[in-house]
Amino acid sequence: MKNILKNIEGDRTIWAIVSVLAILSFLPVYSASTNLVYVVNNGTPTFHLFKHAFLLLCGFLIIYGVHKIPYRYFSGGSVLMIPLVILLLIYTLTQGTTIGGSNASRWIQIPFIGVGFQTSTLAGLVIMIYVARYLARNKDNEVTFKESILHLWMPIAFILVLILPANFSTTAIIFVMVLLVVFIGGYPIKYISYVLGIGVVFLTLFVLTAKAFPDAMPNRVDTWISRIENFSDKNAEEGYQVEKAKIAIASGGLQGRGPGKSIQKNFLPQSSSDFIFAIIVEEYGLVGASVVILLYFMLLFRIVMAAKKATSVFATLLIIGVGLPIIFQALINMAVAVNLFPVTGQTLPLISSGGTSIWMTCFAIGIILSVTANKEKADSSENEDNPLDILHEAIG
Repeated sequence: MKNILKNIEGDRTIWAIVSVLAILSFLPVYSASTNLVYVVNNGTPTFHLFKHAFLLLCGFLIIYGVHKIPYRYFSGGSVLMIPLVILLLIYTLTQGTTIGGSNASRWIQIPFIGVGFQTSTLAGLVIMIYVARYLARNKDNEVTFKESILHLWMPIAFILVLILPANFSTTAIIFVMVLLVVFIGGYPIKYISYVLGIGVVFLTLFVLTAKAFPDAMPNRVDTWISRIENFSDKNAEEGYQVEKAKIAIASGGLQGRGPGKSIQKNFLPQSSSDFIFAIIVEEYGLVGASVVILLYFMLLFRIVMAAKKATSVFATLLIIGVGLPIIFQALINMAVAVNLFPVTGQTLPLISSGGTSIWMTCFAIGIILSVTANKEKADSSENEDNPLDILHEAIG
């Protein structure tokens, strides 16, 4: 352990913020897991606490391992990962599974350790790296829409089409984040408007097709539409989850009920994952919620500073591409809990229970730390014989 701490590199403030968020997650997860225990009849609170601790430990090992990799390797790695991600998404769509008593067609089960893996989360991370790579490689070239369709938008579109049937919210978030990164990366605004228009047209056709052939994707499109309609119509009856979340938040007050004293955790589905922010507010009040929000904004500030200090275009876009979705997801999760946004099923990064969210967030954090550790400074004599460098040059 001492050797690991000695070899930690990169932005120490990001390390500290991530560690604090992870530590703060234990009590809410332990408290909120009673819903899984007594409603879903799944394990014990202690079991879920140790499972969460194990997932976080694996997550920090991922951060440590990834931040030791020179960040330029992720450029070529994204090209290699695109076909693998497509195969995983196809497999996920065809096999389907049930996790925690609910439909989970967006998940696959990892053998032996029994942890669900959400393939769309991995796909989103790979896409963001791929976009950063494309923009960096074409920073000095005049980009044409025809050329970018083939090399940039076709892989993205194919992956998003595979994610969309089971996970509309993740598809929308990835699409918005891609548009944001290409805008920051200098991609022509008129081309962005073309892509946005094509995306809206495709989504409309998809919804109409799904409504015309409901057996192809039972319940999914109806679920999206009903959530949006219930959110936008102030006279509509609120969903069960939203109602319980609002009760939890309203009863939290300034200081909250106290650790472990939430009442709504026994009634609120997904209280340890999607709606854990509502439990935090109920138990720790406005003070606890403010601390969590402040930590995410501190992380955002350090991500922006790291991007500003990066020594290459790819490094800057890489940090933005993998870092901003973490903050965006956190804001959406909290907005859903306080009824400022329709229910999406997005977790609170580094706080909610769940293996995929934790691990992919940690992978993204590791990439950011790799850049801040300035891993480009490698010994030239080692690079000449490094097979990873040869592979990177061949792909890049």
